[in-house]
Amino acid sequence: MQKYRDRQEAGERLAEKLAAFKGQKDAVVLGLPRGGVPVAARVAKALGAPLGVFVVRKLGVPGNEEYAMGAIASGGVRLMNKDVVRSLGITDEQIKQVVEREERKLRQREEAYRGECPQPELQGKLVILVDDGIATGATVRVAIKALREYRPRQVVVAVPVAPPETCQDLSREVDKVVCPLQPSRLRAISLWYEDFSATTDDEVRRILAEVGSP
Repeated sequence: MQKYRDRQEAGERLAEKLAAFKGQKDAVVLGLPRGGVPVAARVAKALGAPLGVFVVRKLGVPGNEEYAMGAIASGGVRLMNKDVVRSLGITDEQIKQVVEREERKLRQREEAYRGECPQPELQGKLVILVDDGIATGATVRVAIKALREYRPRQVVVAVPVAPPETCQDLSREVDKVVCPLQPSRLRAISLWYEDFSATTDDEVRRILAEVGSP
C-alpha cells in the first residue's frame, strides 16, 4: 500500500473517492481538529463544499495518553470504552480528572476557532466528517454521536487510513464510510504518512480563513 506524502495529498486522494458527492448543494465538510482539517480542506475544495470544524477531544488512558479510553465532543457528549476502562483497572477518580482536563481544552479549542468557524447549520445536511486517520475509532464515534443531535440528512465518514474492521464497524453507525487505505495491521496512523508533522491551531485558523467556513 502506498503511503501518503502528507495530509494535503491524503485529502486529494480521499477527494477522488468522494467524487460522487461533488456539487451537492447541501453538503458540508467537517474536519476533526487539528490533523483532520488540512485533509478536510482539500476535500472541501474538490467537492465545492463549505468547510467547518467539529471539536472532539480524546480521553487518553492515564500514563498512556495516546491510547483512548473514550472521547468527548461539543454539547456535552461523552463516549467511554468500557472494555478498556475495565481491563486496565482505571478508577472513576482517574476518569474524572482526565474528563475535566479535556473539557477545559475542548472549550479553549472552541473559543480559538469560533471567530473563523461558527457552528455550521447541520440539520438536513449531508455531513462529510473527515479526519487524518482512525485507530481505535473512539474520537470519530463520539463525533458521530454528537452530530446525530443536529439531525443531518446523511453522515459520511471519510478518512485516508483505518483498519478494515474499524471501517466495517463504523459503516453500521453512518450512511457511508470512505477509506482508501485499510491495512490489516495499522500499528500507528503516522506510519502511513511520510510527513505527519503536528498541525497547529494557527494552521487550522489559516486554513479556515483561506477555504472558508459554512
